[in-house]
Amino acid sequence: MATREKNIWILLIFILSGLVIGGLLGELASRVDFLWWLSYGESFGLSSPVELDLNILNITFALMFKINIASIIGMAIAIFIYRKI
Repeated sequence: MATREKNIWILLIFILSGLVIGGLLGELASRVDFLWWLSYGESFGLSSPVELDLNILNITFALMFKINIASIIGMAIAIFIYRKI
């Protein structure tokens, strides 16, 4: 049972790395004329940070996701590689 939980964590690491690497490649591809479509995507999350002021402690929360076509392709490749391992 421990190996099953370990595999889930490895899968999550693969997926997150695919999203990050794909997102970076998508941003780089936006500068190339015939690869512009890889950078097409949406951003969602908190548009302005939420602040919690407790007089002695000020906490700011912000979270923004930017997903593009290249990050989705990167996630699909990561899942494919994970299934082959």
